[in-house]
Amino acid sequence: MKAPGTRVQRRPVHGVLLLDKPLGLSSNNALQRCKWLLRAEKAGHTGTLDPLATGVLPLCFGAATKFSQLQLEADKTYEAVARLGVKTTTGDAEGEVIATRPVAVTDEQLAAAELRFTGPMAQVPPMHSALKKDGKALYEYARAGQEVERQARDITVHALKLIRLDPDTIRIVATVSKGTYIRTLGEDIGEALGCGAHLTALRRIATGHYEVAQCVTLEALEAMSDEQRLACVKPVDSLLPQHTAVTLDAENAGRFLSGVRRRGGWKDDEQVAVYGTDPPALLGTGHIKAGELIPGRLLSPPEIQQILETTT
Repeated sequence: MKAPGTRVQRRPVHGVLLLDKPLGLSSNNALQRCKWLLRAEKAGHTGTLDPLATGVLPLCFGAATKFSQLQLEADKTYEAVARLGVKTTTGDAEGEVIATRPVAVTDEQLAAAELRFTGPMAQVPPMHSALKKDGKALYEYARAGQEVERQARDITVHALKLIRLDPDTIRIVATVSKGTYIRTLGEDIGEALGCGAHLTALRRIATGHYEVAQCVTLEALEAMSDEQRLACVKPVDSLLPQHTAVTLDAENAGRFLSGVRRRGGWKDDEQVAVYGTDPPALLGTGHIKAGELIPGRLLSPPEIQQILETTT
């Protein structure tokens, strides 16, 4: 195989690749590796996953990048392993140990912590994060030994399970809203248990309706033929499972693609995926209000043609 630095002939690729991101690789590096393997012209990821985290990383190519925000907004499910009794500067195994405490956690305390940390709450983002303050990432301040004030953000932990692995270790399984830091959740749980904690492993097992069982590893992708890699790319509209499908005839489809509202007997709907009939293809998204279909994010005619050419 050629090295990633080798010039390759790019091509239009449209859809979603579900990558099981490996340990130690940044989300952007994973994206660039997959973009090179697919020889794709345009690509973007749907929110970063820490280098020390593994698991579901949806990568959007071509027209799919227009709908990547939907995955940024989606709930996520994580499995983490937390070491009790040891706090670090970063909240994970990368940081330096800053405090140790004895551990004497009961099953009743774990059950109480599950209840306490389930539901809506405010969470202060960690210093070791990519969030920006005054144009500078928080981790840059942290590396310089500075701590800056951070505003708490509203998050929701939809489901939480704490499982004892041994006297000093628990597994955390959490389904959370966007913007939730699992490292911070682990630290807060450790404080509530009276001993402190840091994460030693983190894996994202679901994002929205995409699950880790649907993912392909980078190692497997590298071993595939070109055709097999392309077969791993899911259709653009796999990003739109919650959208109501509306189909337009050729005349109305053309006008919709030009950004013109269409009128019909539709019920009000905030999330609509719009398709044409001739040819049958996704045109874009929109919403319906007072019987009007109002265009949102639209595919371009060249994108539609390219998708049709690769699926027929």
